[in-house]
Formats: sequence, structure tokens, C-alpha cells
Amino acid sequence: MKNAVVVVGTQWGDEGKGKITNYLSQKADVVVRYQGGDNAGHTIKFLGKTYALHVIPSGVFNPQIKNVLGNGVVLNPKTFLAEVKNLQAQGFSCNNLYISNRAHIIFDYHQALDGLIEEHLGVNKIGTTKKGIGPCYTDKIARQGIRVADFVSKDFEKIYRATLQIKNEQIKSYGGQMFDIDKSYQEYQIIADAIRPYVVDTVQLLNDEIKNNKKILFEGAQGALLDIDFGTYPFVTSSNPSGGGVSIGSGIGPTNIKDIIGIAKAYSTRVGSGAFPTEFDDEVAHYIRETAHEYGTTTKRPRRIGWLDGVILKYSAQINGLTGLSLMLLDVLAGLKTLKVCTAYMLDGQKITTVPARISDFERCVPLYEELPGFSEDISGIRNYDDLPVNAKKYIEFIEKLIGIEVVIVSVGPDAEQTIIRRPIM
Repeated sequence: MKNAVVVVGTQWGDEGKGKITNYLSQKADVVVRYQGGDNAGHTIKFLGKTYALHVIPSGVFNPQIKNVLGNGVVLNPKTFLAEVKNLQAQGFSCNNLYISNRAHIIFDYHQALDGLIEEHLGVNKIGTTKKGIGPCYTDKIARQGIRVADFVSKDFEKIYRATLQIKNEQIKSYGGQMFDIDKSYQEYQIIADAIRPYVVDTVQLLNDEIKNNKKILFEGAQGALLDIDFGTYPFVTSSNPSGGGVSIGSGIGPTNIKDIIGIAKAYSTRVGSGAFPTEFDDEVAHYIRETAHEYGTTTKRPRRIGWLDGVILKYSAQINGLTGLSLMLLDVLAGLKTLKVCTAYMLDGQKITTVPARISDFERCVPLYEELPGFSEDISGIRNYDDLPVNAKKYIEFIEKLIGIEVVIVSVGPDAEQTIIRRPIM
């Protein structure tokens, strides 16, 4: 019996995955992060409180749910322990956390290199959060990384000293400040001891849960357009947040997946550099940004604002294998007289309906819009789809027809209760 549900971002991240994951997790037995690191945050609001998570899965608030950091995650142990301490101070035990012994560790030298490389790139910088994510994944692919199993083993000292000696030379070549190997090792040995109780073979854990017909919810960081293979390369993250990354990042087979729910804002946003065809910057963009508090959870940077991009959503539906769409922040659009949806691009005089592989082509894409009438009603208190304003429903139905995917969830506010479910997911 298939019991696994995947929640994926369909745009450039920040779509509202945390809220939907938290909402669906109430019916789940296990919640899994399958890729990414602490460069992306989830903001979760429930029972009148707001929680910002950067690495810990969204099901941590329910002690009955197992929360797993899969092998595809790159783990900053300092961030993890700080987040655990903060949650414990607010009354959450965090005894339901499990870290894959195959995940890779982000160390201080990864963060140092991240900043130095960005500085070296100058005008060609990627716009990373400088959290060390890229350099950690680079080490992973180069087979020079330190995995959690090594981190908590008796061989850690030997491995770390040899690795940091090499990394110090790299840092020196960029003109950076080298690390004191003795001091750094001693600090990380203490951290390794604190991490050890959370470490397990999560491949075995998850497959045992599947055999026992448990409900598993997978959540990714970022969005499909930041996927290392399918995103707007090179302005992408260093992993696969798209649906295909689930099996690789967790060790469960794709035949165990029941639903892949794409999370999309009712408009578009992006943080950092990169092409953004539907971006606009006027009083409407300012209204959307301030109404929705569009500032990065991790970076606090103001997010770029754009109209909903149907080309990107169709592309995301394809690469993720979406079975349903969750439309977020529809309430933010209340009060706008006109809503625009991009249905195609013009590229060098030709009409196209997909995302170009080359960033230079994507940067030249001019959006073609369909305009729809807006709605003025406050919809934050609505819980039934039929009770939505006519124009709000027309907007949703237009998106469904354009993308070819049913909108199964509509979010009308930040709180978990401000959610309209059109089809039960778990």
C-alpha cells in the first residue's frame, strides 16, 4: 500500500511548504527532509504562534511523529543543536528527531569558502546565502566530504585534521583566514558527542516504517526552479528539491510514493540573482511584499515580486510528476483590481511555452499575460471552496486549466486552520 506523500515547491522556494507540511503532518507518522541544508527556512504558524525552522522537519511539534533528516541533507550541526535548544525552551522535547548516518556535515570551513568564492566571482556571483551548502555538496560529489557516520566515530579526529589541513590551503589561496586545527577539532568533537544520540540508519528506519504501512510525508527545501539539474542554472541550489530527489535523498523506492503535491504561491517571488520573467516593481509589488511579509526566513532579504508564471508551473508539473497543486497566499491578492497570469514567453520573436535550458535565453524571455478580474473580499475566514468569491474561483480554475493539474488545497491565511481542502491527501 502506497502511503508516502511528497510536498515540493514549484517555483523558486518560499512557496509556503512549511505550512502545508505542518498541516499534513498531523495525519502522518513520519516527516522527512530529503535534501538541502539550513540555507532555506520554513515559517510555521499555528495556535497563534510563529516558528521558524531552518533544518528540522516541520513535524517536530507533534511528539508522536518521527522527524527524519535524510541522507540527501547537508547538516550544519551547530544550526541543528541551536534549533533543538530553542524548541526545547518552548516546550518541545525534540526526542522525535533522527539524523541519517549517511548525511554530510557542513563545517565552518565550508561557510568560509562559500563567502570567499562568492567574493571572488564578483559580478558573476550566484547569490548564495553563504551557509556553506554549495561547498559541502561539492565535497560530497568530489568524495572528500565527512558524513555523519564519520563525524560521530572514533576516527573523526584523524579524518578532520587531514581534511582541514587541505581546506586551510584552499582558504589561503582565496586570501582568507585559516582555521586553528586544534581549536576547531576540539570544538567539533564536543558537537559530535551532542549529535550522536540522534544518529541512526534512516534508510532502514524509513523502509521499516513503509513495511508497517505508516504514513510518510516528505518535504524538500527550496523549489523546483532551483533544482541543480532542472532549475535556472547556474542560479540554483546544489541539490535536487524536485520530486525525483526524494528516493535519492531518503533511500525509499519511487514505487512507494502515492501523491506529489506541488506548492505554489498565487503570485511569484524570488530571492537572490537570476532570471525572473514576470518580475515587476511598482506600488502593486510593494503592496504584495508588505501584505505577505515577503522577506527571507533565513536571509531577511526582501523577495522579488512577480505575477504568477504558468510556464514555470507547467514545467514544474512535468519534472515533479505532480498529482495535485496547493495554491498559497491567495488572500494576499484581495483588493487588486486585475490579476495577471503568464501563459507563454516571447523569445527572439518566437512564442515558447517551456523554460529554456540556457540562462541567457531565459533572461531574454518576455512574458505573455492573460488578465483576469480581481476580487475585493476578505477570504481569510473561508473554509469551504464554494464560499470563495466568484473571481477567486475563476482565478483558480484558470490555473487548473492552464497547468492541467487540480488545485487540491487553497491557503487563505498563514495559520494552519486557514486552509481549504478540496481533496483529502493523507
